[in-house]
Amino acid sequence: MLEPLVQRLAAAGCVYPEAEAAVLVESATGTHELEDMVRRREAGAPLEHVVGWVLFRGQRLDVDPGVFVPRARSELLVEEAASLVRCTAGAGGGVVVLDLCCGTGAIGVALAAEVPAVRLHAADVDPAAVACARRNVSRWGGVVHEGDLFAALPRRLRRRVDVLVASPPYVPAADIRLLPGQARDFEPPGALVGGVDGLALVSRIVRRAGPWLAPGGALAIEVAEHQLGPTADLLEARGYAARTVTADGAAVAVGRPRH
Repeated sequence: MLEPLVQRLAAAGCVYPEAEAAVLVESATGTHELEDMVRRREAGAPLEHVVGWVLFRGQRLDVDPGVFVPRARSELLVEEAASLVRCTAGAGGGVVVLDLCCGTGAIGVALAAEVPAVRLHAADVDPAAVACARRNVSRWGGVVHEGDLFAALPRRLRRRVDVLVASPPYVPAADIRLLPGQARDFEPPGALVGGVDGLALVSRIVRRAGPWLAPGGALAIEVAEHQLGPTADLLEARGYAARTVTADGAAVAVGRPRH
């Protein structure tokens, strides 16, 4: 049964047709649904949109059509944020984590799964992403807010956020044409494009985070590798001690308060 599917997926340009065929067969409830799924994949729809879920850092998460699909490179962001959470948790009590531009909520969920001290809040401006994230985040006792960055948050979170984590849109507007078709054609541009230089959302987050961070609060932001320098400059200009980390093409800028 798998071999004809593998051949069709390979002909459509899938890089891992055997693995994808197995996922499609596992996810389909019958032959008619399987055929529909295969045709959607052949047309270029992301596998995660076709089957309705994504595996991110060991967590199986809902992902709806039209919602940004979490990338493996964001695992570096989880690792850096987890380190910040553990440092904060050492003081005792729960750690309030805010996942901005949360999409499916994957970053926050991964943190909550790996560090028991996390008290999770997440926010996104896209109603479709919020609906998806609420299903994922609620399993970990978290709350998802809908709105534009900090405007989405209740006032009770002011000065309460211990770790702010974000994977905002950071693709420069002119580079959208260079993205793979399944991202360019099936994911919302608002989840990909970050203005002319890709740093419009990053800059807003850094400039407006202060009133929401608890004393000693820190930020961890995913960007493209070539944007690390400008992002570190933004953090330094707002009084943070900046550190940058790269691994396997992933890049994260961390801002901690100066002591």
